[in-house]
Amino acid sequence: MKRSLRSWVVAGAVMSLILISAFVRRSQSEPWTPDQLLEPSVLASTMKNPQAVQPKILCVGPGALIPHSIDVGPAKEKANLDKLKAELTKLPKDANIVIYCGCCPFDRCPNIRPAFSLLNEMKFTHARLLNLTHNLKTDWIDKGYPATE
Repeated sequence: MKRSLRSWVVAGAVMSLILISAFVRRSQSEPWTPDQLLEPSVLASTMKNPQAVQPKILCVGPGALIPHSIDVGPAKEKANLDKLKAELTKLPKDANIVIYCGCCPFDRCPNIRPAFSLLNEMKFTHARLLNLTHNLKTDWIDKGYPATE
């Protein structure tokens, strides 16, 4: 009985370490830093201010619903990632760029990571990711921020 209990404790400790390690690796492996996340309220406020410098907004998901954003398509597909690269080559490296997807919860989105990795590879210095933790509907449209129809 003691040996069985000890085995369970050891197994539980090993599983805990594995889960913690996976979480740490995941959080360290994101291509953006926390400072590069842009809250939706901040972008919406900037868009409403005619005196503010407007960022270049690129949709890397299934459809551009934020006004004035450029729809490059889902960045998980090579053709769309190439389209994003073509758009980015038109911009200076210090351009104020915001990318977004919003197709699904942030932690499972297949589009934002390849797109942001491309921004890093191309050495853009003012790239931001719109922080849509749930999806575009919940974090943007339902809050009454500007949207196309």
